[in-house]
Amino acid sequence: MPGEQPTNTVDPAEVAKFEAMAAEWWDPNGKFRPLHMMNPCRLEYITTQIAAHFGRDLKAERPFEGLRLLDIGCGGGLLSEPMARLGAIVVGADAAARNIPVARIHAEQQGLPIDYRNTTAEALAADGEVFDVVLNMEVIEHVADPQAFLTTCHGLLRTGGLMLCSTLNRNPKSFAMAIVGAEYVMRWLPKGTHEWQKFITPDELYDLIRKAGLEPVDRRGMVFNPITWGWSLSPRDLSVNYVTASVRR
Repeated sequence: MPGEQPTNTVDPAEVAKFEAMAAEWWDPNGKFRPLHMMNPCRLEYITTQIAAHFGRDLKAERPFEGLRLLDIGCGGGLLSEPMARLGAIVVGADAAARNIPVARIHAEQQGLPIDYRNTTAEALAADGEVFDVVLNMEVIEHVADPQAFLTTCHGLLRTGGLMLCSTLNRNPKSFAMAIVGAEYVMRWLPKGTHEWQKFITPDELYDLIRKAGLEPVDRRGMVFNPITWGWSLSPRDLSVNYVTASVRR
């Protein structure tokens, strides 16, 4: 139930996978190449949803000024840095300790004041931390208990706060593209990065979000085009990667 203190949802085996790749976060041709390729599409959705929800003008110099934002599972800071440039007060949190020095050094080189922490969502909630926005991108398929994790995210949001959550659908197409294609054929990711049985269908995610006490308000597919070699948002095609928006009322 919302308000209850959830158990620790960190999966040590999943943390170890990303710690092993930590030094490559900012290499666009390294093991995080898929995220670098997807990032413009992710940022388009994130910025549009935040601007619409909080009535901000994306043409302004720092449209997210004053908004406190948590990037949970921040990795090397691929989303934290753009959010800081747009004016948000950013806390980047990751359970993988080796990710944090990489993220801090890169942010310092860019002159960005991002508060990076080697911590968990549960620890932040226990400390009474609250945010206007929680970015929960490509994380939920790596946690031990998705329901408890989303319940924790509910507790980290202010009333009226916005959570953006992306993950992978679970079907034969996602297995073929996200695991066989990305890990074995294209070798964009190390083998074993994803576990197909941990993927979550859009309807399952909406149910989990509602049970956590949040109200889903939008979802879109993120679709890869092998001809243009780029990603785009789709209101209909949620067959592989997709992203949702939900609000704490």
